[in-house]
Amino acid sequence: MTSQKPLISVITPSYNAEEFIEKTIQSVIGQSFSDWEMIIADDCSTDGTRDILKRYEAEDGRIHAVYLQENKGAAAARNAALNKAKGRYVAFLDSDDVWKREKLEKQLAFMRKHQHAFTFTAYELISQNGEALHKTIEAPESLTYDDVLKNTIIGCLTVMLDREQTGSIQMPNIRTRQDLATWLSILKRGFKAYGLNEPLAEYRIVETSISRNKWKAAQKTWYVYREIERLHLMKATWCFMHYAKNAVKKRL
Repeated sequence: MTSQKPLISVITPSYNAEEFIEKTIQSVIGQSFSDWEMIIADDCSTDGTRDILKRYEAEDGRIHAVYLQENKGAAAARNAALNKAKGRYVAFLDSDDVWKREKLEKQLAFMRKHQHAFTFTAYELISQNGEALHKTIEAPESLTYDDVLKNTIIGCLTVMLDREQTGSIQMPNIRTRQDLATWLSILKRGFKAYGLNEPLAEYRIVETSISRNKWKAAQKTWYVYREIERLHLMKATWCFMHYAKNAVKKRL
C-alpha cells in the first residue's frame, strides 16, 4: 500500500510506444522502492499504446495516464505529467528506456544523504531489441551551468529532482533538447547537478527516434544556446565546440 501522496513521481511521455512501453512500465513496477506514482502522458498515439496504458492503470493504482488531445511533442507531454505529479521528487523515464531494480532506492538515498536537489546517474546503452551494447555513459561527480553548456552528458532517463528545493518545473515547448534547456534553467539559479556514478538505467538506441538524428540535435543545441540561453555568439561558439567534442567522445 502506498501513501496518498507518493514520495516520487515518475514522468513518462509516450507516442506510438507499444513496442517498448511495457518493458518501461515493468521496470518501474519492479523497483525495490515502492512509494511512487507513474504518470504517463500520451501524445496522441495511433498504435496500441493507449490500450496498454489503460490495462496497466487498471492493474496498478500507482500508474496514471494523461491523454493529450493533439500531438504536441515530448515537452508538452512531460509538462502535462508534471502538472499532475504529487511527489516531492520527480524522476524522468522515456517510454523506450528502462531502469535497474534499485534505481529509485539508491538515488533517493544519495539525495537524502547529501541534501542534493538535482541528481543523475550513469547509464548503459542497449540496442533496439534490448541487447547490451557494453557501453556505459559515466556520471561526473558534479556539473555546473557552464559545465552542462559544454557537455550534454546528463541522461534524462536518470535525472531526479527535489521540487521542495528547485520549485515547480516546466520544460520549454521545443521538440528536442527541452531536457537540456530545463537542466540549464535550474543550474543557472545556482544549483549543481550531482552524479551517482553507478549505471542504474538502460538507454535504448532506437534508430527512428528524433534523438538519433545528430544533425538535428546539434541544430537544436545551438538554438538553446542562442535563443533560450541568449549566449553571445562567441560564447555560444566556444560551448558548441566543446559540446561537439564531448558528444563524439561519449560515443567512442
